[in-house]
Amino acid sequence: MNVKISSLVIIKLFVLQCCISISVSSSDFDFFYFVQQWPGSYCDTRQSCCYPTTGKPDEDFSIHGLWPNYNTGKWPQNCGSQSSLDRSEISDLMSRMHKDWPTLACPSADGMRFWGHEWDKHGTCTSFDQHTYFQFALDLKNKANLLQVLAKSGIRPGNFYGLESIKQAIQEGVGYEPYIDCNVDSEGNHQVFQVYLCVDKSATKFIRCPILPHGRACGSRVEFPSFSSDSNSSHEEL
Repeated sequence: MNVKISSLVIIKLFVLQCCISISVSSSDFDFFYFVQQWPGSYCDTRQSCCYPTTGKPDEDFSIHGLWPNYNTGKWPQNCGSQSSLDRSEISDLMSRMHKDWPTLACPSADGMRFWGHEWDKHGTCTSFDQHTYFQFALDLKNKANLLQVLAKSGIRPGNFYGLESIKQAIQEGVGYEPYIDCNVDSEGNHQVFQVYLCVDKSATKFIRCPILPHGRACGSRVEFPSFSSDSNSSHEEL
């Protein structure tokens, strides 16, 4: 009898521990990276891009993702196996999603696969429901209007600029130092590809980055390419 009771207690404790682990994993992180990408750089590579089925996006920075991270430089991912993105949960955000969070991956799509990927990999590791996660990311995009911030410092698409001048312009406009991730075009030019800003756990306030990501290096002078060419090749979502 004692053996059976002990076994039952052990099983219950194991189940409880698993439940606690699952609960903690969905919000156990230190801050967010809010990542925006420049479509001109995404498309101006050997791989190129495909416009979404809703049409060519505006010449503006677009959201890549809102990613939970630890102060150690590591991050949680894929924290929920049974919470795939439900279109009905974000139906009222759809017009903003198409405008500010478009997909450029091939083949052309409406964005649901991209957004579903971001939710599955990153959103499930937060304490937010689906609507709140995407709403907060869209609001952060409005708070950090990078194209407008850069234009105020005379930095506009179609030219080369000093990397430090771009970083300084964003820091002055947003209040915190960004991390700039570059890619390389077919001619070997380093291009402004992605801009990382750090956000507190509430996903409402920009903060100083506890740790900067390890992205692709930039040269001291980088291209801010215009967004004007059509293309047909493929990119994978990150």
